[in-house]
Amino acid sequence: MADPAGYSGYSDAFSEQSLPYSDEAEQAVLGAILVDPEMLSVALEHIRPEYFHLEQHKQLFHVMLSIFQSGGQDQQLDPVVVVHEAVREGVFENESEGRNYLRDLMEGVPSAENIVSYCKIVAERYCARQLATVARGLLREIAVGAESAQTLLDSAEQQIYDIRQGRDVHGLVPMRDVVVSTFDYLRKITGPEREQYIGAKTGYPELDAVTGGMNNSDLVILAARPGMGKTSFALNLASNVTRRTGRTVAIYSLEMGLEQLASRMISTEALVNAHKLRTGRMEPAEWNRIASSADVLSRMNIMLSEATGITVSAMKAQLRRVKNLGMVVIDYLQLMDAPLKSDNRVLVISDITRNLKLMAKELNVPVLLLSQLNRGVESRTDKRPMMSDLRESGSIEQDADIIMFLYNDFYYQKEKTDAAVEVECIVAKNRHGSTGTIKMIWDPQFTRFSPKEQGEAPPA
Repeated sequence: MADPAGYSGYSDAFSEQSLPYSDEAEQAVLGAILVDPEMLSVALEHIRPEYFHLEQHKQLFHVMLSIFQSGGQDQQLDPVVVVHEAVREGVFENESEGRNYLRDLMEGVPSAENIVSYCKIVAERYCARQLATVARGLLREIAVGAESAQTLLDSAEQQIYDIRQGRDVHGLVPMRDVVVSTFDYLRKITGPEREQYIGAKTGYPELDAVTGGMNNSDLVILAARPGMGKTSFALNLASNVTRRTGRTVAIYSLEMGLEQLASRMISTEALVNAHKLRTGRMEPAEWNRIASSADVLSRMNIMLSEATGITVSAMKAQLRRVKNLGMVVIDYLQLMDAPLKSDNRVLVISDITRNLKLMAKELNVPVLLLSQLNRGVESRTDKRPMMSDLRESGSIEQDADIIMFLYNDFYYQKEKTDAAVEVECIVAKNRHGSTGTIKMIWDPQFTRFSPKEQGEAPPA
């Protein structure tokens, strides 16, 4: 198809020959590392191999990384070793050419101490090239006219978000590049800020021992029959995560209003009977605790939404704007909407869970998704849930990294009680390790789950 009026001009502006880069900055980075090998560690904090535009520079940086990773000692990055490996990798045709080029790099660098500034220039030009690539593809799609404007907008937003997150929008990534980023990740999880990169602690030690906590990019399913306390457990988890990490937890309640959610959290925090909060019959001492707990909750990094029938794409657009996002809670799956219109509810639910898993991966945060169970569980003698009991299961089992069930045997007793009872949290699937059953204490008065070793909830 011929380009529409004006399109070819824009296409030429984004041609491969005109993409922005800085030959001087790329040479300065490589020269600074040759002058002072310790600068390689500094450079890796700001750039990756693909940030170099010139193929020769990219390959030379790979050679330096390979020498560093194989030996682990910066002093091995001397020009003689680099030239030898570069010739062997085909970067230069012979050692004479390699020595001359490396000598020019070392003599041309103004100051090795300014490597951070050189890296920032290289990174900035790389980002500009990525944006140009997205723009070129977007213009091409507009010219073809096969996609709707909304689809193009979603695609452009996603690709620009990937660039902002430091992801390569081109597609396949060489293993050697992944190894570099893995080294960086291992350095972070063993450093002083490791809590920001490993699974957030749930506040339930036995559960953390099985699942490793709420792991980044995980889709975690929490399912139970109505009345088992899954909403309360999710709120307890949300409070514990934001307390321990200081990061923001976003809670989407598609069934309850914001005031109902806040009331439950106040009941748990203040140890005031939830029924009293609903009826307004509180004692003066309880009002004092409520006021104190409300102040504590207001300082927590928790954001609430009661958007009924929200889609995953709309949710993702909101969450991208949340600073320091640490976890997402969705209550519950069967009330979500999906662009896929079908009478087959299994297909619709499968589309939602697949996109939620992709969202967790893109945002790099755990997504806790609540789900209902089929009524068939009520007809069995042993009413403990199984994965086959997930309502409209479809691909839920496949997409989820962790699947947990809540089971309260006292729920099926003829005589109901408001006293604290022992319940089970059944980890039926765990992509990261073992499964098992964790015993906890459920106190319906305060809508609170406590680790079993702590016993019943203390009196108000």
